[in-house]
Amino acid sequence: MAGKKGLDPEDWAAFEAEAQGLLKAAIAQMARASEGPVWQPLPEEMKAALQADLPAKGSAHVAEALARLLPYGVGNTHPRFFGWVHGSGGAASLLAEITAAAMNANLGGRDHGAIYVEKQVVAWVREMFGFPLGASGLVVSGTSMATIVALKVARDARLNARATGVGAHRLVGYASNQAHNCVARAFDMLGLGSDALRAVPVNAAFEMDLEALREMMAADRAAGYEPFLLVGTAGSVNVGAFDDLAGLANIAAEAGLWLHIDGAFGAAGVLSDVLQPRLMGIERADSVAFDFHKWLHVNYDAGFVLVREGALHRAAFEGAPDYLASTDRGLAAGRPWPVDYGPELSRGFRALKIWAQITSLGTEALGAAISRNCAQALKLAEMVDGEPSLERLAPVASSIVVFAHRDGDAATEEIVLRLQESGLAVPSVTTVRGRRAVRVNITNHRTRDADLQVLMDAVVAIHN
Repeated sequence: MAGKKGLDPEDWAAFEAEAQGLLKAAIAQMARASEGPVWQPLPEEMKAALQADLPAKGSAHVAEALARLLPYGVGNTHPRFFGWVHGSGGAASLLAEITAAAMNANLGGRDHGAIYVEKQVVAWVREMFGFPLGASGLVVSGTSMATIVALKVARDARLNARATGVGAHRLVGYASNQAHNCVARAFDMLGLGSDALRAVPVNAAFEMDLEALREMMAADRAAGYEPFLLVGTAGSVNVGAFDDLAGLANIAAEAGLWLHIDGAFGAAGVLSDVLQPRLMGIERADSVAFDFHKWLHVNYDAGFVLVREGALHRAAFEGAPDYLASTDRGLAAGRPWPVDYGPELSRGFRALKIWAQITSLGTEALGAAISRNCAQALKLAEMVDGEPSLERLAPVASSIVVFAHRDGDAATEEIVLRLQESGLAVPSVTTVRGRRAVRVNITNHRTRDADLQVLMDAVVAIHN
């Protein structure tokens, strides 16, 4: 190994022996995911070590430093991580990531093995959602990027705006006021302006009010705006609600709007007997954005965009400069390439961990895990309803339970902070019906009913 002069290129092979030890430590970390604190802050000495000057010489202790970092993640592999909507990962992704790192493949394009793995994933997703053979798809970092891709296709399908932009057109779109902020951000980044996204009121179940939608569309048309997009939410971020996707599909068809489904975590419910009925109509969408790294437990990051009309998808992004010219033979064959369907030319081999997860577990087991989480959410809701000091603030539509302490917002927020700092459990905080709420999301295949009891006992104890 390197001495004081640093690590020389010819010494890189020495990392291989260290990598074997680190691999054992990483596997052990995943095997012990249910043990120890859910979250713990990075020690001050480790923070200080990560504020070093730019190294001119290499170090012989990289593997050791990496191993020390393992216990200080966000905590989402733990069965009592209930914050936000995080998937919990698994061993199949670990194996796939090792393989992908060894291959170091660029999936922007060209004719090599990794590309065929992604094509397989695209075909599987098309089948999952009942889309036609001409549908196209792309593995991306997450639903935020998938939304940008999908909405660009929708914009260009309406205006052919790649060269000239939107000009004087006053395009507007519609999503419920519970929609994820990534939709408004996509409007911003695509030059439409976030104000062009109309926030449609919801009903008592936090589902988009379709009559209010119709009224807003009529008012916009009368004012000279051009409605072009309708966004349905499959699993809202605050309470896990599902819009009436079939109803939205009918409205989109009647009005000539592009129907996009934000299914970041909820779209995976097509594999679940419990949630599949709530997703009726998704097969009629023009595009769907969702994450494999949430309820399908592929390790971060792994999102996906699916587009019904592959020709429109390709037309929104394709462009081949001389240095990216394709051929009929050799490494530059096999067009169209992934770069023809999205903004990234340099792309990692995310598709491999998706392929490994589906291949190793199958859709039946993945769907059953989703159904189990939904049942656990209902069980937790019953526990909350049975505790006099707590008040549930929304119906349980999928995997999310939101509740407040009857002593007010400060007491509610204190519950979340105390739980997080104790390492016992990690819920998050949100606002529902104007009140601060403890938000418990259960999208973890490791969570068991006993974990719910541990959570509830701790919640009740905090203010007693």
